[in-house]
Amino acid sequence: MKIRQSEIKEFPTEELEEKLIALEQQQNSLIMTHAVTPLDNPSQLKELRRTIARLKTELTKRELH
Repeated sequence: MKIRQSEIKEFPTEELEEKLIALEQQQNSLIMTHAVTPLDNPSQLKELRRTIARLKTELTKRELH
């Protein structure tokens, strides 16, 4: 699930936190699945990790301002 930085800035803080929790759960699920059987598209783990980082960065920016 790729979310652009410009889209992230438009979300309210509460929605960002909800999306972050959901994506982290999805990431954990994919990691466990990948440990048992290889994923068809392992690059989705990389993209998911980056999207989580984008959300965390935006939340940190909002806390500082």
